[in-house]
Amino acid sequence: MSVPTDRFDELADRIEAARRAVRTAASQSEAELHAKVDEARKKADADAAELGVRARATADEAEAHWDRIQSDWENHRQSVRRRIDQAKAQEDLEAAELRAEWTEADARDAVDFAANAIDEATYAMLDAIQASKDVEVRMDAVT
Repeated sequence: MSVPTDRFDELADRIEAARRAVRTAASQSEAELHAKVDEARKKADADAAELGVRARATADEAEAHWDRIQSDWENHRQSVRRRIDQAKAQEDLEAAELRAEWTEADARDAVDFAANAIDEATYAMLDAIQASKDVEVRMDAVT
């Protein structure tokens, strides 16, 4: 059995790329930032779609649980997107301020969710490594 620790490294790389993107956003022009926001949205949509496909591709109980989590996350994402799209359609200052408050709160929530997901991924990865080692120990005991 092999635990896919390389996926954990990929996660760290994605976090670092996201950190750089967020830090440079403040110094970008409105047009550059608009393009980055559109690009990030398309990537998030594509990643969510891929995650949904992978979750549906397996049918065991644990995967069904993750499929429900994915479904809940997708519903939340769509709700947030609808609010953002509605707020963008309005041009006045009040709507822009409200949109800024919503999106800041959504960003904080998404970061909190991601942080918890990282904690869960760490636990799952460590548990998988332990389970693999348990198999090795039991195989050695049998032979």
